[in-house]
Amino acid sequence: MSDGTAATANEAGKAGDTPHAKGSVLEVLAVSTRLGLTSFGGPVAHLGYFREEYVRRREWISEDAYADLVALCQFLPGPTSSQVGVAIGILRAGLPGAVTSWLGFTLPSAIILVAFAFGLQRLGATDAGWLHGLKIAAVAVVANAVWGMARSLAPDRERATVAILSAIVVLAWPGALGQVLVIALAGLVSWRLLGSASDEKRVALPPAIGRRTAIASIVVFLALLGVLPVLRQVVTNQAFIVFDSFFRVGSLVFGGGHVVLPLLQAEVVPPGWVTNEEFVAGYGAAQAVPGPLFTFAAYLGAVKHRPPNGIAGAAIALFAFYVPTFLMVVGALPFLSALRARASFQAALRGINAAVVGLLLAALYHPVWTSAIKTSADLALALVAFALLALWSFPAWLVVLIAALGGAVLGVP
Repeated sequence: MSDGTAATANEAGKAGDTPHAKGSVLEVLAVSTRLGLTSFGGPVAHLGYFREEYVRRREWISEDAYADLVALCQFLPGPTSSQVGVAIGILRAGLPGAVTSWLGFTLPSAIILVAFAFGLQRLGATDAGWLHGLKIAAVAVVANAVWGMARSLAPDRERATVAILSAIVVLAWPGALGQVLVIALAGLVSWRLLGSASDEKRVALPPAIGRRTAIASIVVFLALLGVLPVLRQVVTNQAFIVFDSFFRVGSLVFGGGHVVLPLLQAEVVPPGWVTNEEFVAGYGAAQAVPGPLFTFAAYLGAVKHRPPNGIAGAAIALFAFYVPTFLMVVGALPFLSALRARASFQAALRGINAAVVGLLLAALYHPVWTSAIKTSADLALALVAFALLALWSFPAWLVVLIAALGGAVLGVP
């Protein structure tokens, strides 16, 4: 028995996958809540925070497995960082872990935005020095993630070339479509030209979700996507109509939070649910809070229903927007677990993961760097934050606080 266990652990070590120990839902909730309170900077920065917490600090998941999850979620519509968090919650504590991971990461910013919808207008001070410091912290977090992932996922000349070319293409052709095509092309090139990945024999991820559950999840997603718009033509209940609108947006949008804005605006402004001024004000507030930008949906639901029904409206909009995230991650994760053990799929993943490094590298420049680094003092603060992360292993949340304080000091005239 002990020899078999040792062999399994040895095989996992050669594969680059540490054994995936199970945890409790409360543990997942505690860690994800801290991330939800400190993860500033948008979806790309969130992936950096996740890697720092889940891969490096807690070792809940290996570097290779994390990169595979990121690559998978890049293909799925909806919020990539939230999908990665849900997937890690599933691997750690099953379906209850997925729910608590989402709650912890999402509710802090949702609560703040709902409060803003009820009158906290001062929250939208986008020129505050501390907020600029948070943007600088995001530069350090993303740079640290790019550096670490490049060393493990693009260590040779071929994969480094794929990463650099991917960054160049994405910078020249911005947008969700360009990202998806770059990832697909990188996987195809790696599969056909870079050879088998037999020297990287990974073990499959633990079967946290069964295939029947996955197939049922996909069926439910497709059924809702097809049936809800039909029922909307005959159902006059406002809660149902709101659910359909936000479910459809969450199902069909690719890319980051900025990509979803035109779709959301088309759903809520023309019908008169929200004025254009309220829409823009809420988007400005969403830039100033941690966690996923998609909690903007909670703000819109609160504004549409107004007090005293605003909380219920926010809950419906937020839940509807994220239902597709759960259904698609649950539907896709078991098949990734099975495919990771196949040599041909591993070969494709080598190129896909290198392309993901390139996407992060491109995002490090725009929008992360271009929105944060304006002066030499900004660069100095970013270098300090990077050194604290990469050299001194400070936790990301502490670096965020230090950068916010530094930004506030720099902002004093």
